[in-house]
Amino acid sequence: MASWGSVYLKVLYNVFGWIAFVAWSLCFYPQIILNYQRKSVVGLDFDYALLNMVKQLLYLTYNLSMFFSPIVKSQYYQKFGYGKIIPVAESDLAFSVHIVLASAYTMYQIAVYDRGTQKFTKIYTAINVIFVLAATVCTCIAIPSRSWFWLLSCFNTIQVVMTVIKYIPQVVFNFKRKSTSGFSIGMVLLDLLGGISNNIQMLMQSLDQKSWENFYGNLGKSLLATVTIVFDLIFMVQHYALYPHKKAEPDPSVANVELSRDIEAR
Repeated sequence: MASWGSVYLKVLYNVFGWIAFVAWSLCFYPQIILNYQRKSVVGLDFDYALLNMVKQLLYLTYNLSMFFSPIVKSQYYQKFGYGKIIPVAESDLAFSVHIVLASAYTMYQIAVYDRGTQKFTKIYTAINVIFVLAATVCTCIAIPSRSWFWLLSCFNTIQVVMTVIKYIPQVVFNFKRKSTSGFSIGMVLLDLLGGISNNIQMLMQSLDQKSWENFYGNLGKSLLATVTIVFDLIFMVQHYALYPHKKAEPDPSVANVELSRDIEAR
């Protein structure tokens, strides 16, 4: 079994891992709370939410298998060496479980709250189907040779690509509306903190092992954090610089709902 050379780096690794866990776990709540308060999901792009749900399921599968499966761990060691530390921490696993539940609840809110004229687009629904089919094909290829680590690496690659794509609908949606109204900036700030902490955590392991192979061995995790940071910065520019304090034109259906509530209140 691999071991840490420095107790201090191990402590920092765990600290930043749990900071990332807390930040990324909490980052969904500002949006969930905002949806609840408004009883509306107008402003949250549905394609973004659906892509995120699918990719989080793939990431959960990766983390569960890497953390618990002796066969997967053995195949990882065969590729990267038996002196290496498995690049999935308890915080990664806890995050994955929690975020899948939070993503599922967000999808529930989309189903029950007022959506205005917003809907899932055909192109991104098709993209989700393509990714699921790709994961299915990889599974069929891996089963005969029992190449489980290869399969999980495929899942990781797919979820990284989905991470890149999932932010695009929300960025474009904000641009078209010339507003970030209805999209929580609190979620973005916590997401950014999680991405930065995640990369620092992996850096601590690299410094201890004097090797960058943990980045290569869990490329999905490192690229996930980097892509997250880039898009969060874009969202911050949109919110604070491009469209500060700007509200989008009210959706007619939302306006009617709010008018009805005002009449009932009177």
